[in-house]
Amino acid sequence: MNALLEKLADMDVLDPQMKDWRNQMREMAYDIEDCIDRYMLQLHDEPDKRAGMKGLFRNTIKKVKKLGARHEIGKQIKELRTHIDEASQRRYRYKLDAILDSCSTCAVETIDPRLSALYVEESSLVGIDGPMNELIKLVDDGEQSLKVVSIVGFGGLGKTTLAKQVYKKVGEQFDFQAFVPVSQKPDVQKIFRNILSQIKDLGNESREVGWLIDELRIFLKDKRYFVVIDDIWSTQAWNIIKCALPENTYGSRILLTTRNGNVAKTCCYPQNDTVYEIRPLTEADSKGLFFRRIFGSEDRCPIHLRDVSVEIIDKCGGLPLALITIASLLNVKSKNREEWLNIRNSIGLGLEENSDIDDMKRILSLSYSDLPHHLKTCLLYLSMYPEDCQINVDQLLRRWRAEGFIKVKCGRNLMEEGEFYLNELMNRSLIQPEHRRIDGRAMTCRVHDIILDLIVSKAVEENFVTVVSDPNILVSQDKIRRLLLVYCGRENVMTMPSMASANVRSLGIFGYSEQMLPISDLHALRVLDIDAGNKMMEICDIRKLLQLRYLRILAPTHLPEQIGELQFLETLDLFDTCGIVKLPASIVKLRQLKCLSADCAMLPDGVGNMQALEELSVVIVDESSMNFLQELGSLIKLRRLGLRWYIPDDDYNRSTYGYTLALSLGKLLSFNLRYLQFLGPRTGAIPLDFLSSSYHLMQELYIYPCLLHGNPERLVSLASVTSLTIRIQQVTQETLEILGDFSALLSLTLTSEDETTERLSVYSNKFGCLKYLHLGYLANGVMFHAGAMPKLETIDFMIKAHSS
Repeated sequence: MNALLEKLADMDVLDPQMKDWRNQMREMAYDIEDCIDRYMLQLHDEPDKRAGMKGLFRNTIKKVKKLGARHEIGKQIKELRTHIDEASQRRYRYKLDAILDSCSTCAVETIDPRLSALYVEESSLVGIDGPMNELIKLVDDGEQSLKVVSIVGFGGLGKTTLAKQVYKKVGEQFDFQAFVPVSQKPDVQKIFRNILSQIKDLGNESREVGWLIDELRIFLKDKRYFVVIDDIWSTQAWNIIKCALPENTYGSRILLTTRNGNVAKTCCYPQNDTVYEIRPLTEADSKGLFFRRIFGSEDRCPIHLRDVSVEIIDKCGGLPLALITIASLLNVKSKNREEWLNIRNSIGLGLEENSDIDDMKRILSLSYSDLPHHLKTCLLYLSMYPEDCQINVDQLLRRWRAEGFIKVKCGRNLMEEGEFYLNELMNRSLIQPEHRRIDGRAMTCRVHDIILDLIVSKAVEENFVTVVSDPNILVSQDKIRRLLLVYCGRENVMTMPSMASANVRSLGIFGYSEQMLPISDLHALRVLDIDAGNKMMEICDIRKLLQLRYLRILAPTHLPEQIGELQFLETLDLFDTCGIVKLPASIVKLRQLKCLSADCAMLPDGVGNMQALEELSVVIVDESSMNFLQELGSLIKLRRLGLRWYIPDDDYNRSTYGYTLALSLGKLLSFNLRYLQFLGPRTGAIPLDFLSSSYHLMQELYIYPCLLHGNPERLVSLASVTSLTIRIQQVTQETLEILGDFSALLSLTLTSEDETTERLSVYSNKFGCLKYLHLGYLANGVMFHAGAMPKLETIDFMIKAHSS
């Protein structure tokens, strides 16, 4: 079924009858997966191991219940078989295979909506001069060897328009020039004929690709040429096209546009400074373009439409295509404020049908159509977040994992593979990174409102996601698979038929209502994400959500003891845990849990049972935590660990708690631990003994404001870290010498508890990769020698002022 659905998804146009049959098949595939999940849940139910009559009685009751449950599942399988047979008969009765073949062979003749960008009047362009001058400097720099320049950015930013203007400005400086568009499925013979026809008389005779390549190479080898390759989609297409464009020393240039960052870099290789990332329009240029299209100028905009116009402009996010399209839509509307407000509210939720809107969606849809199936699924899932939402990357990857979207390849684990998916979507300009780590990896990301509008419309069309932001809107789908509820401050509950919500796999709730949607009946639920702002939340009857893989609650007041019954739970994220101090004892029963994240929580005894844990933070460690410290060393899959250290610093505690901690951390470092964080009061001290391991691959270490205590020479074992934040007793020249040899170090925050007695020096052969440096409380300052820290971008100092 999935193979057939993927085949249908690859088709640009489907007959209405085939589309209806595809939808039925998709819903059946969902139902089959749900049935399998319920059956696997029955198999997973473990017997009661308690001895005596009570245990025997409980196991007997369970077996009786299993018989009933399996009988019910048997009935469901029988019903599904009947539906499948009916669908198969319908396929033959309506001759859908013939329709399928005709859909795959016929090409629908449509006018390319991007064509108009080639013929825009220069007087109507806004914000083009700055980017055009920057590009001209890259193209016309006097260098004689062949240079390739790429313009990269997502659809609708004006790449073609910009390339065409550069072509007009500098094209005449070259002996020969050509401007050729490329498509997602390029016809290389047509492309080469197009180039040849613009530089010489080709005639009407049909030629093979090899002849065309040879002809171009011979003709251009001693010419100064300028060729623009517009809208290239793949490196494979580039590898063929570049065969016809010979390298020479006459100052030839190739300018290309693409939506894919990887394609842009590959085409420009080995040059690394000729990729031009086109930027959205500034606020002033956006207003100029928008108001000119509707009113002729900003001054002529009616006062009652001014504020809503600015809000619409903001939602367009500087995207010229969106500004022009929505301005064209509003131009035929009345100047009624309420009607304009409706347009504003619909951006990001699926704009109304209109020929201009359709053209915009067709342009943006090209990026979506070019995605492989697994990335289409991951991109559609972003419609589970409200507009203007800053998306935490780690949380998104865990949700993809819980949904089963990520498939392991090339030895990477699921989270690493998920990050690979995310980077691919970013390279294709469909997701925008917001904040990055020091190593360049994205921490948060967002989706442009206009791209989100496309994603939402696709997701709703395929019944992938149902978005409800108004309690008065009735949900039309018979079965809801994924549901986003945005309460927007309304107090009334959003209700829907139980049959519609019973199949919900993923539920996101943003905002708060006094009457939240009851979730205890959502037996198919895999993902539950509740963000009620600053309102305290309590979840009841959570034991019924037996399929749950991902649970994130913002500001929970209480975590019930029933949490231990969620045997498939992989992620438990309790952000802003104001009301939780000690987690329930049953939490150690979660054998599949990979990520346990809380602001500040105490774990019960038995954490050693949670062998699947890969991420654990932030756990309180005090004088009652000896068992936890002992069991910690058995969690050998841990990659990320955060502890809040409340152990007083004295000789006894160092020899007991400190020694136990060092043993456990030493073991974890010899396996998978990569990220380690210690928080706590300034009076706390973390012994350096845990760094006795001679081999480990620690990437990030954060110990602040508590003190890192011990022999500084042990810091040598941290040579693999990329980010280091520590507070030590005294920063000395020896400290800087040791840390300066860390070849991978990108970020260093180093604070001294005691005043330094010497002026420290950083020499030219130290800190070769460091980008960020923070030095705290160094009384005598630091001398930086010429050539020191060649890649440093940011430096902070905190200097102790002398009293006299």
